[in-house]
Amino acid sequence: MDVLDKKLNEIFSGKVVRKDLVHQIKKAANVPSFVLEFLLSKYCATDDPDEIKAGSKAVLEVVEKNYVRADEANKAQSMVQQKGRHKFIDKIHVKYVEKERRHWAAMENFNSSRIAINEKFYKENDKLLEGGIWAEITIGHNDVEDDDYAFYIEDLKPIQLSRFNQNQYFEGRDQFTRDEWIDVVLRSVGLNPEILDNPPKEIADKFPSGLRLKLHFLARLVPLVQNNFNYIELGPRGTGKSYFYSEFSPYSTLLSGGQASTATLLYNNARKKVGAVGFWDNIAFDEVGNMKIRDTDTIQIMKDYMANGRFSRGQEVTANASFSFVGNIDHSIDQLVNSYDHDLFITLPKAFDLAIQDRFFLFLPGWEIPKMDNKFFASNYGLITDYMAEAFHYMFKHNKDYFDIVNRRLKLGSSVQGRDEIAIKKTVTGLLKIIHPSGEPTEEEFNDIVSYAIEGRRRVKEQMNKRKPDDEFAAINLSFFKENGTEQIVYCPESKSSNASQNPRKEDLTETPIIESRSVIEEVSDDHTNVEVELKEKHVKIHYGDVGYSYETVFGPYLKGVDKIIIEDPYIRQNHQISNFVKFCELAVKIGDVQYIKLITSSDDAYQEDQNQHSFRQLANSLYENGVELEVEFSNTMHDRQILLSTGWRIILGRGIDYFQSLAGNYFQIGTNDQDLRPCLETSIDFIKVN
Repeated sequence: MDVLDKKLNEIFSGKVVRKDLVHQIKKAANVPSFVLEFLLSKYCATDDPDEIKAGSKAVLEVVEKNYVRADEANKAQSMVQQKGRHKFIDKIHVKYVEKERRHWAAMENFNSSRIAINEKFYKENDKLLEGGIWAEITIGHNDVEDDDYAFYIEDLKPIQLSRFNQNQYFEGRDQFTRDEWIDVVLRSVGLNPEILDNPPKEIADKFPSGLRLKLHFLARLVPLVQNNFNYIELGPRGTGKSYFYSEFSPYSTLLSGGQASTATLLYNNARKKVGAVGFWDNIAFDEVGNMKIRDTDTIQIMKDYMANGRFSRGQEVTANASFSFVGNIDHSIDQLVNSYDHDLFITLPKAFDLAIQDRFFLFLPGWEIPKMDNKFFASNYGLITDYMAEAFHYMFKHNKDYFDIVNRRLKLGSSVQGRDEIAIKKTVTGLLKIIHPSGEPTEEEFNDIVSYAIEGRRRVKEQMNKRKPDDEFAAINLSFFKENGTEQIVYCPESKSSNASQNPRKEDLTETPIIESRSVIEEVSDDHTNVEVELKEKHVKIHYGDVGYSYETVFGPYLKGVDKIIIEDPYIRQNHQISNFVKFCELAVKIGDVQYIKLITSSDDAYQEDQNQHSFRQLANSLYENGVELEVEFSNTMHDRQILLSTGWRIILGRGIDYFQSLAGNYFQIGTNDQDLRPCLETSIDFIKVN
């Protein structure tokens, strides 16, 4: 044991484990790290090589005998029935069933949700009723045929901590220096801090080392201690981006992009239940570049939630879960930062527009982290993962004292705007919780944290400034004031010398006709005067948040004298999209010339098509009463979005007629009924005269 090992064992006796043993055994037993560490602390709490060997063997035997995979649930239940009882390692939670006025236990891999349990177990372990815990559980078989359950809990020993004493944790932290404690945290998540201080030459030549590299790894943990924190990391493969969110904490979950639906993530309207944001401290999205979100409402509600931790989905929902987006970037960083046409958000899905990007508090430069191999894994003692996770979970729920420190000590420069300030303060608060959970840092230590937080936010803002053609995000020189009054501007090292990143080109925002020479003059009369409207071939660019682009404003002049309209738009599927189509039809009826409308669209599945057909039939009946015939055709092969008019105009729609921002269930806001007052999504519309 080195000096830090001895200090850890002395101060946190019974709460430490040899991290190299975790890596060795995990290769043979694919169970969560905190489960393995619990067993290792039970069987391998020694330095004697022979005892460690015997203890490691015992751990593997326990896992093989007692840990059941989900696909072995039927076999496990049969084993209990045949033997009468058996001990399992599984996650268990308890639910109170109101109709029956009793509690039932449920085990995940045992696949039973109706297990009888004595009240003493959930009274002694509160977390059984709050999402569940991992435990050693002895299940007995109930042979009484008249009873309404087959299994019951005979004994239960938590693997996760049943209670966490924050005062002991804080007092233990006070006995370490800042640098010692950073190394303790890194060891506890399985990393070797010594290699980060003194990496091999082939790594040292390409990557940072020391405090900067360590802060990168600590920043990955901020979403686990800071509620409603929006974090993004893009970098090469193999740097351990997703590991932190799948192995370290039982309060964090890792989702693939395909799981990011409104129902699973935010709120299930059918079941009237809050989604994942209501159950986890952190939700990490793996491979963010591959995220496919079919429901446009999901993105809009995500924006609301990422902004203030709440959203409306038929009812107001408030939650605390942080969002972590991790993904790969295969491009040359040097080429991207020096390009006027591309930026570091190049791999994000198109749905992640400027509004989503502006809600990222910290952009971690994953390209500064080397690929992980055995030399980066801890071989010394560290705090038991579950103990550290409980400490983080405690701090996740407590913010006031840390925010008081930040608000008192942090003075930001004039370029720091509203969302910048929120982002920087939340990042500083999160890093304080990790590095200084029980006291205040020195001025130098505080400035290190502030500089890192500002850099992470500046990296976000530089990419948005490249993308936005106006100067909305041009204030990128974020700064803070040191205690002596000196203002310190913080730069991102990869882009500090890049003119493309510091002074990107800005586009002309005026509407420009595509073909100036071709135009049509139409006379429009009313009761008082004659007005000539010139219909031009033109390109209309609508930016995110723009208003004044109702259907009547955009399309109205071109619908005069049109008796036949064909709309091709595959994304008239959801209720709000059909509602938009109804508004378009209302405009056509209001103008009064149309006699026939055809819609060619698509659906997600046969059930949705059947439901939508019913809606379209109702609309068709209403249009028929107004002298207009409606025909609807479903196609699974179409991709174009356009409107064809009988007067020879073709209107190419960048994102179809659904270019307004979602109301997200809040129908008591300006823009609900008047489209000219409703903010838009970013899109473009081209008007072309074809004959």
